[in-house]
Amino acid sequence: MTQDAKEKVGIIGVGRMGQPMVKHMIRHGYDVTAVDVSQDNLDKVAAMGAKIAAAPKDLGDCSFIVLGVGYDDEVNAVVLGEGGVLAVLKPGAIIAISSTVSPETVKAIDEKARAKGCDVLDAPICRGRWFADEGKLLALFGGRDEVVARGRAVYGTFSSDIAHLGDVGHGQVGKAMNNLMLWITSIGLIEAGRVAESTGIDLPKLRDALMLSSGKSQALEDWDQTTFTWALKDMQIVMQMADKAGLSLPLTGAVKEMVKEGRRIKATNPPGWTKK
Repeated sequence: MTQDAKEKVGIIGVGRMGQPMVKHMIRHGYDVTAVDVSQDNLDKVAAMGAKIAAAPKDLGDCSFIVLGVGYDDEVNAVVLGEGGVLAVLKPGAIIAISSTVSPETVKAIDEKARAKGCDVLDAPICRGRWFADEGKLLALFGGRDEVVARGRAVYGTFSSDIAHLGDVGHGQVGKAMNNLMLWITSIGLIEAGRVAESTGIDLPKLRDALMLSSGKSQALEDWDQTTFTWALKDMQIVMQMADKAGLSLPLTGAVKEMVKEGRRIKATNPPGWTKK
């Protein structure tokens, strides 16, 4: 592919994050073909100008595949399973894994991709759906320099920041550590909020003060946006990494259990950090 030529992009999974990614890629002149199990999601990206394919195996003419499905088993299914995309890709194609999965998952897929003359770009994304809307995501890259260079062109359409952290797998390590700190802090905000509320203090005023001090955090700033939807999955990935390394992480283990209740609390009766 010449330096000035644009990738022909296939994207598998166009939910809440994938849709604005498609919008920004199309706005920057990319030819995008989408696959999703939801017809509603496909209708939305078709209205943006995306082409629609029935299954991953129909993306064989694409040179750059973006994965936005949710779990390790789904990533393996759409890449390596029956009707998976790797079987139909031409040599030189890239599979960019933006799903949050185990580092071992992306490394295993990269090994199989390389055997076919293709590459994996380990490319999880951070910052959430509102940042996706604005094209201001953070992409954490792991991969070979030449693969990263091609990825920057595509991901630069919807990411304001891109960090190349190392080899395939290191992008997922970065995302796991980001998420670990997010959920440690978010659980802390539930407990701190409960204690503070018991004193009768105005919690939003306290929040404003904390944002000027060492209590400042992105989790506190974005409290309204935090849902805990993926928290347990994120913590399971971290614990798998800890188990593989033979590390005892008591705080991490406790937070893994606490996020289960955290999701219910955040959805039903959270501390009113932002309720004026």
